[in-house]
Amino acid sequence: MNDELLVDKRLVRRSFEHAAASYDAAAVLQNEVCRRMLGRLDYIKHQPATLLDAGSGTGNALDELARRYPRTRLIALDIALAMLQRGRSRAPWWKSLLARRALAAVCADIECLPVADASIGMVWSNLALQWVNDLQRTFSEMQRVLAPGGLLMFSTFGPDTLKELRRAYRGTDHHTHVNRFVDMHDIGDMLVHSGFADPVMDMEVFTLTYADVRELMRDLKAIGAHNMTQGRPAGLSGKIAVRGHGPELRGFRREGRLPRRSRSFTAMPGNRSRASARPAGR
Repeated sequence: MNDELLVDKRLVRRSFEHAAASYDAAAVLQNEVCRRMLGRLDYIKHQPATLLDAGSGTGNALDELARRYPRTRLIALDIALAMLQRGRSRAPWWKSLLARRALAAVCADIECLPVADASIGMVWSNLALQWVNDLQRTFSEMQRVLAPGGLLMFSTFGPDTLKELRRAYRGTDHHTHVNRFVDMHDIGDMLVHSGFADPVMDMEVFTLTYADVRELMRDLKAIGAHNMTQGRPAGLSGKIAVRGHGPELRGFRREGRLPRRSRSFTAMPGNRSRASARPAGR
């Protein structure tokens, strides 16, 4: 991979630390994808003893996961400690879970899971994989920690995400302005290479609209999801570039609004025999 497209992990951690207080109010897309993922669990007959939420953020999935799996031990893992702390402070159900030691909060990077081999019954990850640099390694880590018969369910963004911004900046300078997103077919190949059986992916397109590019960038900043590639422009030049791209983005407007399209890929384990992320050969 081009080094300029590598994500600066220190910046990722710092950005999500700063966004912890504003994240819940701004994470409309993340919450909607999470809601749809949770709905798919209705069709999965699987009761894991331990469930890992990899990249849990402020824990928007944990309440429903705890309701669905009342006897399951939950592990919330995120690279930003403030996100984990935010979830614990805003949700009283964390206290009850902690009281019976059914929930553990771990601050770590999902590219290198501090979890024992074959110890997890299900790995859940909602819109976190786009922040890793080595997706193949990340899937291998998830396969390593999953117990035989375990399941992986995840969502991530596809290449069309933020394509309006990418096109607007094309050819303007030598910097990277939008994070890299991996194609669905490449993700499927990585899953198979990592030892998962019968990966099945589902694709959905979501569109949010904004009055202008500044509003769009403020929304991304509120959830900590601004450009964090190593080839990003310096702070001031980045702001100047945003101001200068009104004409380029004008062609994308619909009814006076600027669209932000996101293509989401979600693993669809309809049942254990065709699970999209079931470890093979264990």
